[in-house]
Amino acid sequence: MRLLLIEDDPMIGESMEEVLRREHYAVDWVRDGDSAMLALRQDVYHLLLLDLGLPGTQGMDVLRQYRAQGGTVPVLIVTARDAPPSRVLGLDAGADDYLVKPFDIDELLARIRALLRRGKAAQQVQVAFRGLQVDMAAHTASFNGMPLHLPAREFAVLRALLDAPGSVVTKRQLEESIYGWGEEVESNAIDVHIHHLRKKLGSSFIKNIRGVGYKLATA
Repeated sequence: MRLLLIEDDPMIGESMEEVLRREHYAVDWVRDGDSAMLALRQDVYHLLLLDLGLPGTQGMDVLRQYRAQGGTVPVLIVTARDAPPSRVLGLDAGADDYLVKPFDIDELLARIRALLRRGKAAQQVQVAFRGLQVDMAAHTASFNGMPLHLPAREFAVLRALLDAPGSVVTKRQLEESIYGWGEEVESNAIDVHIHHLRKKLGSSFIKNIRGVGYKLATA
């Protein structure tokens, strides 16, 4: 899952980024409204975490513009503005949830999970494919009835392939599913994750489309 964190406070931003990556989310962090609007043009995110008091374009304006342009990704406002009118404005502008600073980390993570379950990117929580059973919300999997241990990035690669079974997913798309900005991407990282997945699922489970990427074998 790839999240966009829009937060101008360095201390809060660093803390949130660290926690989210520890929870196996790919995170891009921007510090002002204008950078947020630029990042949103990529249309690669599953959830937005939005502060309201931003330099440049204010957070509420970012939200309004994003929704006006047809953006459908769930938005969680995370702000120090706790007055009821601010909450009402944020929700009416298109936010899906509203969390007031200071907040409990466990509550933040629970709200993120809830929004992802409800969001477009997580319409299928339980996925079955050729003996593989995956619970997207719980990050668990089994294969032919046996529990399957998948480290976070292997799970993310498999999830990206399951989003389009039978279709080719490029290496660039796979990298974007597991790495945020500023994270070093080793040149053969995806190949290594695919190798480990094949050892667990069988060598023919994932096909290599030379020069393009990978896809799940449908038969």
